[in-house]
Amino acid sequence: MIDFTSAYGMRVAQRLNDEIIIWLTTVRDDGAPLPSPVWFLWDGEAVLIYSKPNTPKLRNIARSQLVTLNFDGDGQGGNIIVLNGTAQIDPAVPPANRDAAYLAKYEAGIAGIGMTPESFAAGYSVAIRVTPTSVRGH
Repeated sequence: MIDFTSAYGMRVAQRLNDEIIIWLTTVRDDGAPLPSPVWFLWDGEAVLIYSKPNTPKLRNIARSQLVTLNFDGDGQGGNIIVLNGTAQIDPAVPPANRDAAYLAKYEAGIAGIGMTPESFAAGYSVAIRVTPTSVRGH
């Protein structure tokens, strides 16, 4: 369990709530890590990521649910946050265009890539839920 009440834990929680991009790292079948920058939504317990179907990250998660999430540092070697966790494909999650919190966070970004919420939901139709199990950094 992650202690979000410590000074570091509060910084982790703030970044989970405020950041736009997080790096999801899965492991390929040859053992090499595969980092992917993704949009995400933190619900207080898990990170929700929408993915295009048939991507390497989905194949990797099907093989091993162990993943990491990390944020960019501050450019000076500080504000490092790496979350270890387990990922699962969650077909019960509503599509992105029906997730009010996700749209509140990313509607402008969706428009910025030339999509509507409906076309984004159709293209990024697979929901990944990552449950953090531990955190490290400084």
